[in-house]
Parts: sequence; C-alpha cells; structure tokens
Amino acid sequence: MPTRLAVFDCDGTISDGQAAVCAAMARAFADTGLAVPANAAIRRIVGLSLPVAVRHLAPEHEAETHARVVEAYRAAFFKARSDGLVAEPLYDGIREVLRSLHGKGWRLGVATGKSDRGLTGCLVNHGVLDLFVTLQTADRHPSKPDPAMLLAAMREAGTQPADTVMIGDTVFDIAMARAAGCRAIGVAWGYHAPEELLEAGAEAVAESAAELEDLIDG
Repeated sequence: MPTRLAVFDCDGTISDGQAAVCAAMARAFADTGLAVPANAAIRRIVGLSLPVAVRHLAPEHEAETHARVVEAYRAAFFKARSDGLVAEPLYDGIREVLRSLHGKGWRLGVATGKSDRGLTGCLVNHGVLDLFVTLQTADRHPSKPDPAMLLAAMREAGTQPADTVMIGDTVFDIAMARAAGCRAIGVAWGYHAPEELLEAGAEAVAESAAELEDLIDG
C-alpha cells in the first residue's frame, strides 16, 4: 500500500488563532503609525506569509514601511505569547482526527504561513507535535499559493502527489494543492467561505471534524 500523506494548514484549520493574529497586526500597524486594518481584512490574509500579508493590507506603502510593520508584528506576537495572551485552541474534534489518521497509518504534515517558532509552540502546547513527520513554514519557503511547502513535505514524507491531500481553510491552501498536483479538501470553520474553496478547486468542504476524516480517507 502506498504511503499516504495528509498535510494540514494550521491557523483556521487545526487551531483558531484569529484573535491573536488580529491583535498583533493591529498593534503592528498602530506602532508603525499606519491606519489599523479592519479585523475582517486581517482575517482574509491569514495563511499568507507575513511579508506578503502586510503588502496585501498596505499596498499603498513602500517596501521599507512594510518591513517595519513585519518587525512590529513579530515583536507584538512574541510579547503576547510571552505574556500568556496567545490563545490558539484546537477546533472541536481535530485532536481526535489527527490521532485517528496517525493510527491508521497516515503520515501527517503541516504547511503554514506561521513561523517555525510559532508553529512548534502551538503543536507542543496541544501535545500533538509527535504526530507529524514534516513541518513546513514561511521561514523556509515562499508564501502560499506557491507549492514549495507542499513539495518539500512530500519529499520528507516519501510520498507522491497522488497519495497526498492538503487540508485548508483558504483559497491559498487549495491553490497550493492544485499547483502541486495533490488532492485538496477545504474546511468550513476557517477564514474563507466554503463556496470560495470549491471555486478554487477543493474536491469538497468539510462541515465537521468527523466529516473531514471521512473525506480524507475517501
């Protein structure tokens, strides 16, 4: 039987980190002297790597200003985590899905716009780090929807596109999967609407964790 790999996005798919992301981005823009984007706009860019997300939120500004916002965001998020203010709860049923897939022989991975430190902290905090064989972050790859993270995950796990599925909550995840030649499954509890995910090429959108496991196995 071929080795099967399920690669998950993190924010909006595994864990709900929107409050921390919105708060850190608002602080970064304010500290840089820029108008703070609405939370709805910030949620739309979750999943992109930080520099690309900032460019989307402040397209009228120069690269130097973008770089200042990026550094301010990192500082704000690090301080919030150090102060114990970052809450990234797992979505209902996700822990059980991860453990069930692992027990059935699936190899598991993550492809996320988070940093290495941010991703590891989240997975360690929830006691699921040991379930994953490959972790790909924006620290080492171009932003989604570039397929680099997913291609690296397949190399590390020793799998092929036909045996790999990407699970995510944004059109960036779905486009990345399509670019890598993998299956793509959306989740309805994240940052982009189910109809957007289907239009981007998702084969289906799960409404619950139990449905997600069935779709992955299917």
